[in-house]
Amino acid sequence: MEYNKSCVTLRSMPFWCVGNPMSDPFGGAVLDRISSVEVARLIAWGAKEGYLEATGFHDDDLVPWDPDNPEDDLDPSSETSRTLREIKAILDAAGVSVNSAVCSLHGNKLFRNGGLCNPAPELRRLARLKVERTLRIGNFFNAKHYIYWVARDGFEVPLTVKWDEVYDWLADGLNHVWDYIHEQGFTNYVGATVEPKPNEPRGQMFLPTSGHAAGFILGKLRHPEFWGVNPELLQHESMALMNAVMTVGYLCSLNKLKFLHFGSQIKAQFDNDFPPLIGPEGLKETVQMFWALNQIGWKGVLEYDCHMLRAEADIGDQIGCRKVFIRNCAVATEIALALAGRIRQPEPQQSQSAVDLAATMQMCGLDGITGNRR
Repeated sequence: MEYNKSCVTLRSMPFWCVGNPMSDPFGGAVLDRISSVEVARLIAWGAKEGYLEATGFHDDDLVPWDPDNPEDDLDPSSETSRTLREIKAILDAAGVSVNSAVCSLHGNKLFRNGGLCNPAPELRRLARLKVERTLRIGNFFNAKHYIYWVARDGFEVPLTVKWDEVYDWLADGLNHVWDYIHEQGFTNYVGATVEPKPNEPRGQMFLPTSGHAAGFILGKLRHPEFWGVNPELLQHESMALMNAVMTVGYLCSLNKLKFLHFGSQIKAQFDNDFPPLIGPEGLKETVQMFWALNQIGWKGVLEYDCHMLRAEADIGDQIGCRKVFIRNCAVATEIALALAGRIRQPEPQQSQSAVDLAATMQMCGLDGITGNRR
């Protein structure tokens, strides 16, 4: 499938999007859980069909984690190592690169009160060991970025937070990412990112928006040049009533937009994680975001962070519906990039309303509408 690359250099379809069994807080899984090897085969299929070029993963997407054996990946005879080799062979054969590795610090009940920001020192140490294992796995797959998602690093009751320490704990944890990468001599990582979110699964998160994340990186980390932000657009920023165009413009001005997480969202709701362009909102905002990135001259990776609609999870064709989801994400990306390419630079002295209406006509191929019906 040919696509209008424009500002997007690679499209990344992560394991967590494809393997999602479509459960939610009000109902169990609709689809069966499929193995990480099966997910790898679906991603390889997507690459061969021309729908994607890269992928990403949480460590737990690939192999289970045992807190009593946090270095199982170092044993080449372990089940973990065998599974990782099998997945890598599938991805390599399809020419799929790995954009991101994420340490899951939200799924295990041990981290129910936080990972790197957990008030218990022994759990912060355990979270750090899990991060190290993820960095090793990422190195094995030649991943280009490590992602810190705020996950359960947050709170419900502000009075229970050690505000004089919590951001130092987080800085220590993220500084250790840089230290470990360089101590181990890993050369695959070109950078690391913070993925902010205002709430969910916690009542509030310690880095709720891209502005908070960028400020934290610039003010608290020893190597801010290594770190950037991967905003989830439209979802996480829309949950905080932020605008995607402003978010990318701001991050680009700081040279902190490493790559995008991409999907769709109804503003001020829970994290919808709709596929791109799906749902009643966000078309103009998405298209204008890509227009702004083209104007700025940014080029980078677009990584999907969404899932199929739960109502479209086909129990009778569980592989087929996942393939449809992969294709639909590629189609939506093509539509958004093509529409952004239609919008011309506004003429000087035009009013904001005139600019918006003109861009909408250009986007829809309706040049020439005057409003005069006589």
